[in-house]
Amino acid sequence: MTTVLVLNGPNLGRLGSREPDVYGDQDLDALRALLEAEAPQGITIDVRQTDDEATLMGWLFEAVDTTTPVILNPAAFTHYSYALRDAAAMVTKAGIPLVEVHISNPHAREEFRHTSVISGVATGVIAGFGLDSYALALSAIVRSRAAATRADR
Repeated sequence: MTTVLVLNGPNLGRLGSREPDVYGDQDLDALRALLEAEAPQGITIDVRQTDDEATLMGWLFEAVDTTTPVILNPAAFTHYSYALRDAAAMVTKAGIPLVEVHISNPHAREEFRHTSVISGVATGVIAGFGLDSYALALSAIVRSRAAATRADR
């Protein structure tokens, strides 16, 4: 494993300025810096963001084709995008880790945010720790891949 895809859905390009009381005051560049600092030597972090569902799905297909682990913040697509759910399922069914993350805790917010169509196909879910949700997801992916490597020996 050399790369971890960090995929972000709609409105997350506005991190730092959009509802800082909910999402904090740091932007995607701060997220990239945090993850690069947390990544073990030999791990490359590839942070991407799109407001387009088809683009996000294409990146998940890329993860399948290249066996690249994924940290996914589907943002608003979390609650209703069955197409994104099916693309995420392709990742995990291929044995590739996919961790769903959320900056805020969706269960502490409006009721419509309580349901994720992605969670049921994700390897795991981390929410409510701000940008640290991503760092926790990275740690989980690195640890699971290391355990799998040890088991293969």
